[in-house]
Amino acid sequence: MYDKYRVNNGETIDSIAKHFGCSVDYLRDINNLYFNEEVYPGRDLIVPKEKDKYFITYKIDSGDTLYKIAKKYNTNPTLLAALNGLDMDDYIYPGDEIMLPVSNYSYYITKEGDTIKSVGDLFKKNIEYLVKENETIYLLPGQVLVSLKK
Repeated sequence: MYDKYRVNNGETIDSIAKHFGCSVDYLRDINNLYFNEEVYPGRDLIVPKEKDKYFITYKIDSGDTLYKIAKKYNTNPTLLAALNGLDMDDYIYPGDEIMLPVSNYSYYITKEGDTIKSVGDLFKKNIEYLVKENETIYLLPGQVLVSLKK
């Protein structure tokens, strides 16, 4: 679910996040970037890919909270926060966009100590399927892995 992306001249972490439909915090998190660390031309970043396959985009309305959005779209608020690089108590701003998981996939956020076998067991899928569906599996804490529901 990730691709490698090389930063071009004139790009910022904000412009890259917008281009890939994710939050700046999420990009910083998956690339282990400090809060104010800048990106420079030629640097390789990990970016989300095929968001349209696994996610839909939701524009935050006034009064929205992660809990309200999760309830409205029948998803887990903790998963919703993790997918968008947010903490549960983070404020979300009207007009911002977040990614919502599509309903026909199961999602798992990797943790320290996970193995491809343990994740496969959670999804009840073999290793070959997981690699095909996710293409690149780093097994670093915080990676989102998906599996088509039965």
